[in-house]
Amino acid sequence: MGRIAGRFGRVEPRATARAYLLGLLSGVERKNCWRLAEQAGHARPGPMQRLLRSARWNADAVRDEVRAYAVDHLGSDGGVLIVDETGFMKKGRSSAGVQRQYTGTAGRIENSQVGVFLAYATGRGRALIDRRLYLPEHSWCTDPERRQAAGIPGEVQFATKPRLAWEMIAAALDAGVEAPWVTGDEAYGQDTQLRAALEARRTGYVLAVARSVRVRINSGRTSIRADTVAGRLPDAAWHRQSSGNGAKGPRYYDWAWIHIGTDEHRHLLIRRNPATRELAFYLCWSPTAVPLVELVRVAGARWSVEECFQAAKGQVGLDHYQVRNWTSWHRHVTLAMLALAFLAAVAADAAPDRMPEPHHHSWASNPILLTVPEIRHLFNAVLNPPAVSPVRLLHWSNWRRRHQATARRSHYRRRSAHETSG
Repeated sequence: MGRIAGRFGRVEPRATARAYLLGLLSGVERKNCWRLAEQAGHARPGPMQRLLRSARWNADAVRDEVRAYAVDHLGSDGGVLIVDETGFMKKGRSSAGVQRQYTGTAGRIENSQVGVFLAYATGRGRALIDRRLYLPEHSWCTDPERRQAAGIPGEVQFATKPRLAWEMIAAALDAGVEAPWVTGDEAYGQDTQLRAALEARRTGYVLAVARSVRVRINSGRTSIRADTVAGRLPDAAWHRQSSGNGAKGPRYYDWAWIHIGTDEHRHLLIRRNPATRELAFYLCWSPTAVPLVELVRVAGARWSVEECFQAAKGQVGLDHYQVRNWTSWHRHVTLAMLALAFLAAVAADAAPDRMPEPHHHSWASNPILLTVPEIRHLFNAVLNPPAVSPVRLLHWSNWRRRHQATARRSHYRRRSAHETSG
């Protein structure tokens, strides 16, 4: 709170923001204004509702503090910025930006809002550092009455999701975030303007694209589909490497890379699942020459944003809000991002100075490192002391993490045996 206290001009919203953050970190099942007010001991939800709707404070200024806080605690060499979107299921048509649209959260077309987010990932951890609420062009941008009812500022105009992503990336780079790489899924990789903007800023990228994308090989002389290139590669072109550790061990895939265009630092990267033979494709560019293992690392970092969404929704109530107003959405989401960044910072600071090699798993019987859910559980126990002693509380924390370490070793043994036999 000391980091953002100066962003609130009056005592009341500052104190309410503190109570709101503590509520997001608590074990309250649904983190909306009613339940957070009850958790804080308020007699009514009015102060929480005013904090989101009408209190005088700038959510973008607090967002800047969240970004700086995350970089201060998680920053290290090789940082990656990841762009992605997530859906928020809604009823009715009054919530800002809501319409029937596809969202990966549901895996289908649903009545929802869609937020585009920027995550920051390093070897120390990951956190969400920026957000934009997507405003559909035809159902919202050209409807003045609907915009006014949802409190959408007049200066907010239609922008594609890749454009929103670029605005966040540019803001992070302008703020001094040291991240030499950007990654994202096909929705962003297919956008030529986003790729051109990154190259202009000398920022490398590994962006997913469709198998049908056409690339130029033979020093730019031949145009060919990406999946056709993959089908013509000899066995010697494929290299099995891990793109990072998952819950059940290293994520091993077969990888191949091919120079494309006339730029020696431009590649088509292809990932092949060893079991299913399913292919994924990435367009890559870097201002300097990099090895294949670096491109694989960046491609694997994309899953960090999915982990951020899971933690933000499951641990700090990113999607628990019951607000319709444009300003209220940005304020709730920003405070949830701060709560998540706090948990990620504690996890990073609690980790040993020397982290294990990314593709090597220790077979020792030590507990796993403190996780975001475990830290929130312990933090909540401090805020709301249980009917057990601190010694017993820490005993159970160690027991849980030792049990998780045992399960992880079992998964890693099976994965290692499978990779050896393969």
